[in-house]
This record gives sequence, C-alpha cells and structure tokens, in this order.
Amino acid sequence: MSVKGEIKEAAGYIKEEAFEHGKSAAAQKKAQEGRDLRNEGRVEDGKAPKTTKPGTHH
Repeated sequence: MSVKGEIKEAAGYIKEEAFEHGKSAAAQKKAQEGRDLRNEGRVEDGKAPKTTKPGTHH
C-alpha cells in the first residue's frame, strides 16, 4: 500500500461522508467527487474500486 493511495482513499471517504446526506445537487456532486477520489486511492493501492452509490456503504 502506498501512503499517497491511503491518503486519497481517506480524504475521499471523509468528503463522501460529509456530503452524502445533502439533498442539493451540489452536495450530491461533492459526495460523488469524494467517492471518485476514494476509488482513485484504492486503485493506486491495488484494491478494487467501490461501485455502489455514495452513501450506501455496501
């Protein structure tokens, strides 16, 4: 695992969690940006990206 990948994954997770319950389009967009960043970090570390809708945790 790379430190950079772990940081991206953690930062993406935090951003997703912060905005996942927002109903506005802007909040949903930020939640998706968080998911994208999280997946970028996961792929860098050789993990499979998460493909579920932001906020579902499955």
